[in-house]
Amino acid sequence: MLMTEEIKRLSQLIKQSQRIVFFGGAGVSTESQIPDFRSDDGLYGDKQAKRYPYPPETMLSHSFFEQHTKEFFEYYFDKMVYPDAKPNPAHIALAKLEQMGKLSAVITQNIDGLHQMAGSRRVCELHGSVHRNFCMNCGKKYNLSQMLEQKDAGVPRCSCGGIIKPDVVLYEEPLDNDVMAGAISYIMAADLMIVGGTSLAVYPAAGLLQYYQGKELVLINKTQTPYDRRASLVIRDNIGQVMEQALSLLD
Repeated sequence: MLMTEEIKRLSQLIKQSQRIVFFGGAGVSTESQIPDFRSDDGLYGDKQAKRYPYPPETMLSHSFFEQHTKEFFEYYFDKMVYPDAKPNPAHIALAKLEQMGKLSAVITQNIDGLHQMAGSRRVCELHGSVHRNFCMNCGKKYNLSQMLEQKDAGVPRCSCGGIIKPDVVLYEEPLDNDVMAGAISYIMAADLMIVGGTSLAVYPAAGLLQYYQGKELVLINKTQTPYDRRASLVIRDNIGQVMEQALSLLD
């Protein structure tokens, strides 16, 4: 990828900012071989959807979890959990920005934990994480490895006999109030907001952008978003390469 004027502009914005907030979606993790949702090969695309009798929105809903628990976990382990995934250049670049004292927080719609794996410490996980799981009966906590040990059992069970539920936000469930409040606080204090790898079509998460009061808004996404007209810089390319090259100009 050639160094473009857009990347040089992004690097300049990063250089002059001290309270950057990054807001990311599924496109941040596609370079780690985790499928996104709305592209042709994504979770909601025809290629994937035909493999199951219900649409993803149904199978990932709270009511489906309660009424068809075994089928839910079959789909969950197949489509939502990627234990071998590793951080890509986007995750690594954002962790570096935090270490440099420039990035206030990462706000993510992803549940894969790759930002933390890359070294980011201030991460607001709007939709939870596959790495946190809890017994619905006694509250005992389980990590992802412990869940995967029960993958073939159908429904993961606690030592007390209760069902272990992933700490991820399903359809029909509200977002965590504390996580949302933290995200809004970071956004309101930001002097630069970089949005990447998201179509900004999922609410209430996408609605967080309305709290940004800064001047410069950067969008890095392969397709158009509803906020393109509001952005001062739009880059249509792989977010990992874009962030990696922008940071290389800071040295």
